[in-house]
Amino acid sequence: MEKNREEIEINANLKNPGIWRRIVYMMFFAFILGVVRMMLWAVVAFQVVVTLFTGSKNPHAQKFGRSLSAYIYQVLLFLTFNTEEMPFPFADWESAVNEDEG
Repeated sequence: MEKNREEIEINANLKNPGIWRRIVYMMFFAFILGVVRMMLWAVVAFQVVVTLFTGSKNPHAQKFGRSLSAYIYQVLLFLTFNTEEMPFPFADWESAVNEDEG
C-alpha cells in the first residue's frame, strides 16, 4: 500500500508543469552561469594586467567584478533550490549587488 502511494506521488511530480518549468529555467541559468564565469575571469585578467602596469587597481573593474560575483551567487542560490527568486533578467541586476552589500 505504501509503495503504491509513493508511485502516485512520483507520477504527480513528474506531471507537474511547475517542476518542468523550473528545470528549463535552471538549464537557462546554468548556461548563463558559464558565460558570466568567463566574463569574471576576463575581469580578473584585466585587473592583473592593470595592476602590473599601473601599480593600482581599477575601481570600475572592481565594481563590475563585485557585481558579477553577486550575480553568480544569486544564480547558484537558484540552481541549488535555496531560493525561488530568479536572478536577472527576471529580476533587477542591482538587486544582486544590493543583497551582497547588505
